[in-house]
Amino acid sequence: MKKLIIGAMMLAAVAQMSAAGKLDLKEITKGTFREATIAAVTPMSDGETYAQISADGKQIVQYSFKTGKQVAVLFDVEKARGAKLKKIDDYVMSPTGKRLLIQTETKSIYRRSFTAVYYIYHVANNKLEPLSDGGPQQTPVWSPDGEQVAFVRDNNIHLVKLLYNNAESQVTKDGKFNEVINGIPDWVNEEEFSFNSSMVFTADSRQIVWIRYDESQVKEFSMPMFHLDAEDKGAYAYTYKYPKAGDDNSKVSLMSYDIKSHQTRQMQLPLDADGYIPRIVTTSDPAKVLAFTLNRHQDCLRVYAVNPLSTTCKLIVEDKVDKYINENVFANLVVTDKHLVLTSERDGYNHIYLYNLNGQLMRSVAQPSNLVVTEVYGYNDMSGDLYFAGYNGGPTDQKVFVSHKDGKVDCLTNREGCSSAIFSSDFRNFLSVWSDMNHPTVYTLCNNLGKTQTTLVDNKELADKYASYDMGTKELFSFQTGEGVQLMGYMVKPKDFDPNKKYPVVMYQYGGPGSQQVLNAWNIGMGRQGAILEQYLCQQGYICVCVDNRGTGGRGAEFEKCTYLRLGELEARDQVEAALWLGKQSYVDKDRIGIWGWSYGGWNTLMSMSEGRPVFRCGVAIAPPTCWRFYDTVYTERFMRTPKENASGYDEVCPIARAEKLHGALLLVHGLADDNVHYQNSAVYMDALVQADKDFRQLVYTNKNHSIFGGNTRNHLFRQCINFMNENLK
Repeated sequence: MKKLIIGAMMLAAVAQMSAAGKLDLKEITKGTFREATIAAVTPMSDGETYAQISADGKQIVQYSFKTGKQVAVLFDVEKARGAKLKKIDDYVMSPTGKRLLIQTETKSIYRRSFTAVYYIYHVANNKLEPLSDGGPQQTPVWSPDGEQVAFVRDNNIHLVKLLYNNAESQVTKDGKFNEVINGIPDWVNEEEFSFNSSMVFTADSRQIVWIRYDESQVKEFSMPMFHLDAEDKGAYAYTYKYPKAGDDNSKVSLMSYDIKSHQTRQMQLPLDADGYIPRIVTTSDPAKVLAFTLNRHQDCLRVYAVNPLSTTCKLIVEDKVDKYINENVFANLVVTDKHLVLTSERDGYNHIYLYNLNGQLMRSVAQPSNLVVTEVYGYNDMSGDLYFAGYNGGPTDQKVFVSHKDGKVDCLTNREGCSSAIFSSDFRNFLSVWSDMNHPTVYTLCNNLGKTQTTLVDNKELADKYASYDMGTKELFSFQTGEGVQLMGYMVKPKDFDPNKKYPVVMYQYGGPGSQQVLNAWNIGMGRQGAILEQYLCQQGYICVCVDNRGTGGRGAEFEKCTYLRLGELEARDQVEAALWLGKQSYVDKDRIGIWGWSYGGWNTLMSMSEGRPVFRCGVAIAPPTCWRFYDTVYTERFMRTPKENASGYDEVCPIARAEKLHGALLLVHGLADDNVHYQNSAVYMDALVQADKDFRQLVYTNKNHSIFGGNTRNHLFRQCINFMNENLK
């Protein structure tokens, strides 16, 4: 009897070990393989420490930038006097460090916008009190002296004065949903210029400067929404302003408000009637706020020094480039007490240009010539050191660099893989964030020479868990297309890969302008997390491949902008070439190649399946654009100009026009409440397929936006996609 029990236990253990070696889709989608991270890091003004929210969301803790050890607890929900909270979503430190804005009850609106209920926390007396009792707020901004907070509610700007018992006043009164917005961007500006606040104080805390958006002439778009409660069987339409390619945008203007005199002024900003103001930034000079403008074609960036009192605007920098200004210039701009740092592709690669605040070019960081700058971290006015990240010697490995005043450039993170950084306010130390294809992210603290001082998070537990499963091998590769174009890719092979066997292949791609999927980094693949979905597919008997086509980033403006005016044409050609190259490999079954992608990757899937060469057995297009006439002005016109200027580019190069050429089984997936790529794209494309007598399958997710997530949604989505591939590729 004892032997039987022991035998049963051994069999159970073997079975458990065997099961542990195989991935489970539900476990993947619920986050079992997510990394440990360090989030919401704020460098403190002392240069020695940084703040971070605790793992349980109940404290804001201060740590040493040198040792990583806890220095103090800045805020504790259980110990603060006054208002009672359960947890913290985020926080905003005041410039003086004496107060914090505590963010709670966050509710998402669009990709970057949200409302929240904020509280003012006074460090000295441990007191917590509401910022406002009038309802949730958006994008609160501290005044430089830390004594005032401006925020937006219902499209209007409000001001709270802490020295006057938190007295609240309303700065603007013309804000109205779907008509006028003050201090926060409209949908298209938020989405395509990647920001959610367009309001600043002047350096003396005496004026508020903001962008006003008049969207009254912008066309509305409505999405069907459904009440999912069994007791409420109703439906309704969510209507908002969404300008499609060629349509009217919001009319933007730059305004100021004098806090003492209560006078509102409009700045005399030279701007085309259909131009953009993608950013405003305050400076150390109270009489100078920098306004960044773009023309509608987005090939001319101008920087103006704006005087909020006199309303005069002086042009200090102008950057004109071929085709279009790269949108990442706004994410990477830096303004110090004395300087302005901008990136530009004016010489063919994304390089850095340093100006003084009068617009005089002081120096550039453009060596070596094929250096591609990806992130700018800051400039030290005292030492002349400029810190940034970029690619040097290839588009797969990102490193952190410092450019010295004498022009010498040093690499601070020499390890192969992808590195990024968060620097202390005095640039003496930085938090290094590194990973490669085979190692999850490691967070270390380093000095400004790149020497590691301590490791904060190494994700060893995740790495060990990952290794306990039957994971395949990941490798980078390159090949030359029939047109002589060198393309980069990565491949994931099954653990038990047999070079004498013929494998079906699943190709994942995105392929949009300036994007990159082929990186020597951990978070690659359709599901990120160490290409975990690709590993799952490898366990089903596939080889998984990803190739970055022409138009993607990291290789200079010529490679990235060659798709201009005809988005999708060269990208699809390159994906087909990738499939043809794969089909020539001895271990690939050329008749069993599938392709899938999300958003632009969905567009690229459809374009590739209808390119004319029948190389794909099946494809899955998730939330795909199908005609650029249906997409927004800013993104589309950046690469395509307007439909009036480029009708052939819009109407000839799109999946709808190519419906008759579709080859292979197709699964089309879309969220019905997609505010970004409207369901209209799939609906019109489906009709084109019907008229072309093409079979396809459709999967629609009720009330789901472009990300198609929530509850069991992702598990269901990926299960349907993988089942579809299994039906057609096995």
